[in-house]
Amino acid sequence: MLPINYKIPDPELSELGRQQCQQLSQNLREKLPKDLDVGLILCSPMRRTCETAMLALGDWAAEKGIPIQAHADWQENSAKPCDTGSPLASVAAEFPKIDFSHVDPVYPDKTSPAGEKYSYVKEHLLERAQSSLRDLYGRPEKAIIVVSHSGFMRQVLTGDWFFNADYRIYDFAERADGVDKLALKQWDLTKSGHGGMGWSWDEVVEIGVGLPEHALPPTEEEPLPPGVRPN
Repeated sequence: MLPINYKIPDPELSELGRQQCQQLSQNLREKLPKDLDVGLILCSPMRRTCETAMLALGDWAAEKGIPIQAHADWQENSAKPCDTGSPLASVAAEFPKIDFSHVDPVYPDKTSPAGEKYSYVKEHLLERAQSSLRDLYGRPEKAIIVVSHSGFMRQVLTGDWFFNADYRIYDFAERADGVDKLALKQWDLTKSGHGGMGWSWDEVVEIGVGLPEHALPPTEEEPLPPGVRPN
């Protein structure tokens, strides 16, 4: 296995990643519950998630008239080159079938005061997760597909592992009286099977663990607590 190169800016999918998208596309057509009534697809504006959305869902979405929208809330956590997006105009030109009109104009900034909402800091990441959930909760569609990133989904949103091109299905969890935070509850369909593709670990991690309490240079990583696996 080749070492991961975190210095590649906003990388595209590898050939293996494209093959996994084809497998995902077939799996979703065969196994996605027909009564989900998907009305919208949201994706991170980063190139690999846009490419995943188009390869795995593009034809299916076109057949059913389901729009695909990019939103900055769903981008990856860190400010490393590989986790920082490209200028919006260039990505929009590369993926003309995705609607980029809803992307925060500050994107892909994560390091200036203007981009503080997207900074690699625990407080801001957890608030971004809640912002993304509030957006989903307030939408009229009955079911929404989100194409995001494993780190964001696991560390700040769900606590569940997502290996490349795997998926899980969630409902909103019931909130106790006086609790403002939104949370998700996974369907047994994907919880009991290592994800929808069967590729991911079942281990659940504590949300927020391992995230930095303060801003770090893009080359640094917050040390993980003992027993916590890296990305």
